[in-house]
Amino acid sequence: MAIDRAVVLAAGLGTRLKWLTDSRPKALMQVRGEPVIAHVIRSLVSQGISDIAVNAHHHAEALKAYLGDGSRFGCRIRISYEPVLLDSGGGVKQALGFLPGSGPVAVCNADVLSDFDIRHLSEIVPQGGAAIGLVENPRHHPIGDFALSRGRVVAEGNNRLTFSGISLWHENAFEEYEEGAIFSLVEPMRKLIADGHCTGMRHNGYWFDIGRPSDLMRANRLFDR
Repeated sequence: MAIDRAVVLAAGLGTRLKWLTDSRPKALMQVRGEPVIAHVIRSLVSQGISDIAVNAHHHAEALKAYLGDGSRFGCRIRISYEPVLLDSGGGVKQALGFLPGSGPVAVCNADVLSDFDIRHLSEIVPQGGAAIGLVENPRHHPIGDFALSRGRVVAEGNNRLTFSGISLWHENAFEEYEEGAIFSLVEPMRKLIADGHCTGMRHNGYWFDIGRPSDLMRANRLFDR
């Protein structure tokens, strides 16, 4: 299944980065001399994504000015501005209205650097459901989020893993929500898990959530090698 659409979540306040986000959004934090969102978008484009909606709130104009129409990255970018933060799920719901076409849509956090290939999720996503990438629990989240059972994501179980911030969704998973509703992406995810319509895949490559100053520095050290 070819995936050519994505939502990149970049509206957060970046409070964990403290003073670093006073004058710019977290998505414009530099990694190897380039904003982290540029790395995310280039990765998506390399995987066949051609249309991307980016949600924005904190320093939205700076993000919009940097991204432009996406032509510099080889894709089309539209900004889904949120005057009031809609949380991750509400952000996706609104951003979907900025994307052409239909079918599954990739959803990625703008502050996650990874070599995860979303095309692998397209091979396991259930009709009407979602497929999510999972990673080994980082030091700041040792209890994890979910477990895997025969390829299905379950709420409880041994060998718990952490949601990577990378996922693939069928649009109808958001049909019951009104545009402008404020809700976390975890809400529809848990509903799909309860119904057995959420699959998952463990990623063993590199993965960085640059949401903390120490993680941002660690990512820069890795990319400078």
